[in-house]
Amino acid sequence: MSDPTRFDLDDRQRAMLAEMGVRVWWPQSPVTTEAAPVAQPEPVAAVATSASAVQAPAAAGVSGDAAGAVARAAQPVAPALVSSAPVARPALATPVPAVPIKPLAEGVDRMDWAALQETAAACQACDLCAQRKKSVFGVGDPQAPWMVIGEAPGEEEDQAGEPFVGQSGQLLDNMLKAVGLSRKAQGEGGVYIANAIKCRPPGNHNPTPQELATCAPYLARQVALVQPKIILLMGRFAVQSVLQTTEPIGKLRGQVHSHQGVPVVVTYHPAYLLRNPADKAKAWADLVLALKTAQG
Repeated sequence: MSDPTRFDLDDRQRAMLAEMGVRVWWPQSPVTTEAAPVAQPEPVAAVATSASAVQAPAAAGVSGDAAGAVARAAQPVAPALVSSAPVARPALATPVPAVPIKPLAEGVDRMDWAALQETAAACQACDLCAQRKKSVFGVGDPQAPWMVIGEAPGEEEDQAGEPFVGQSGQLLDNMLKAVGLSRKAQGEGGVYIANAIKCRPPGNHNPTPQELATCAPYLARQVALVQPKIILLMGRFAVQSVLQTTEPIGKLRGQVHSHQGVPVVVTYHPAYLLRNPADKAKAWADLVLALKTAQG
């Protein structure tokens, strides 16, 4: 992939994009009055950077064969979305206000994996502990090059004790497969997945600033232990916890941010994408940006 504006796909990745609802099509030359034939270029994945750039969003249930069918008018990936080097960004304009937090167990910032997980499971630093079934710590390779951070556990995660299960988890798994990653893999194909909040908010209410701040030391220690090459933030509360800003995702995506010296890419939460499938093309653009940033 010497051309930074291209991301060539194999058959497996086309099938995964079909699961995400992003169609892959082939470019063709404009129609002219000349009789001479025009050669077709190689297929590329079109990544829409605005609503006008998405010509044919895929419908639910599209088969793998249909996902590879020839369509029309591919657009190149915007260079700003595929910068191969992390870009330093100025301080964000809308910081999260400081809130008082209850003390955690001493030494969270020095704990190893076992002690950290045990401490999080027994944590009573905020009111979320009262109704949790299981704390949701994390899953995947603890030395993976990728780290995915979501928002807060839902009902299914609370029961399973694992982040991103159910339909949202299936969509996330398909997104990761499209770039050669899996929560079950180790090494270069691995990923570590965690949430900003470790306990389910009752009724799935939005996490409060105090709840985010209380759990932040656990997440910070997880990042320090994983030492990933790239962090993918999924959802606005993950953004608030890690980047300390209330700016909307639409203004933050398409850039490379930084946290603890690690490049950070912002994208939509899979639950949002299930409700708004037209934005899956934007999520694919964010994955491409994260992939190219991780590859250096």
